[in-house]
Amino acid sequence: MHLALLTGFRPLSPQRGEDYCLPRRNRPSPRWGEGQGEGPTRAEPAAPFDYAAAPCQTLATMDTLPPDRSRRAFSYRGYRFFWLATMLTTFAVQIVAVSVGWQIYDLTGQAFLLGLVGLSLFLPALLLVLVTGLVADRVSRRLIMVCCLGVELACSVFMLVFTAQPGHPVWPIFVVLVILGSGRAFLGPAASSLAPNLVPPEALANAVTLNATAWQFAGILGPVAGGLLYGISPSFAFGTAGAFALVGLFCVLFIPRPAAHEPHSAANLETLLAGVRYIWHQKVVLGAISLDLFAVLLGGAYALMPIYAKDILHAGPTDLGLLRGAPGVGAIAMAILLSRVPVRDYAGRILFCCVAGFGLFVSIFGLATTIWAAVPALVLVGACDMVSVSIRETIMQLWTPDEVRGRVNAVNSVFIGASNELGEFRAGMVATWLGAVVAVVAGGIGTMLVAAIWSQLFPGLRTQRSLDRPMVEGLEAAE
Repeated sequence: MHLALLTGFRPLSPQRGEDYCLPRRNRPSPRWGEGQGEGPTRAEPAAPFDYAAAPCQTLATMDTLPPDRSRRAFSYRGYRFFWLATMLTTFAVQIVAVSVGWQIYDLTGQAFLLGLVGLSLFLPALLLVLVTGLVADRVSRRLIMVCCLGVELACSVFMLVFTAQPGHPVWPIFVVLVILGSGRAFLGPAASSLAPNLVPPEALANAVTLNATAWQFAGILGPVAGGLLYGISPSFAFGTAGAFALVGLFCVLFIPRPAAHEPHSAANLETLLAGVRYIWHQKVVLGAISLDLFAVLLGGAYALMPIYAKDILHAGPTDLGLLRGAPGVGAIAMAILLSRVPVRDYAGRILFCCVAGFGLFVSIFGLATTIWAAVPALVLVGACDMVSVSIRETIMQLWTPDEVRGRVNAVNSVFIGASNELGEFRAGMVATWLGAVVAVVAGGIGTMLVAAIWSQLFPGLRTQRSLDRPMVEGLEAAE
């Protein structure tokens, strides 16, 4: 429920130029059907084109793929490089965050400063939310990714050199974290907005699932790798993070180069707020974002796992590791299943069922008294989370036109980050007042109630059927 993935979708936009790099003389124009159930149809290329020699996948190439392969995101060259860059750079950030936390605590012994690590990485995204989204809609998204990964590489190199100096102060580390957080703030909307342009509509859900798998994989193994590498040497940890960032940057360079953008109107308050305004008026998108916001706010139980491991389950650090890793295992297993058996119909109903299932298994975990009951419940929490994330993010893309995709995605990313932070705060406060078991069980029940209420408040989201065609053609049509 807390993965920040892709938002918005307009893969057939010839204005963006970064869709599939089809030469202009061979680029078909999309023609939209009159009926609601019709998807885009494409004209045949006017002249033959050597697809084998093409630097990237094209619309015509997509038309020639067998139906089963056309639904697989890895069938498209540009997306393969994008996915690898996503996993490597997420790995790098996880290694840096863990290594910096260890280093700060070694130097100061102050727990308060550890809390500032996460705040330093998240606060720039919150403060720059209107700017980062607009930049993603106005500037080449591929170029933004290259610049941001360059910043990430520079931060890793600085930490590599800085930590080698004896007796260094702490404040430069927080400066680096703020710079790194600022780079990630611009990277998120740009990357999430570029990704849907690399695959056709029928492969979109598979691309979302694969992206979530990459983030889960890096989220599970990244902190482990960071701790092990820092144990060898701080310089070795930061050097590895820098190497991952460098390889990720080269992967982005192999993504198709976007063409020049069309002229845009001058930036003003109206254009800055276009994403917020679109979310508010497009009820399907509003329902998808707010559903995740409140589900995570109420159902988040990760902050209380140390209490469960020590005081309720009477377990040790090894069992705590099992508890923390169980949701990720369930999510990855479900992602593999979804890649082979994707959701083809009744997507809205499945979404609400999985959100309710998420809350149900959180409550079951809250009532568990043994590690053997807690771990399977958390595995199912992760599995339900993966299904809901995959469907929700795909629906958001299908209902968001390319013109405001970056701004919508920036708002969504901030909402997700805020819900994670506030969810842990809620769980901690309720646990302080009423106990950990009440905090977790009540949160799970609240999540189930949110799923039931939202299914009635947002009927368009509930009645969403397929996930293989855009619901809007452009901003004008959407409004």
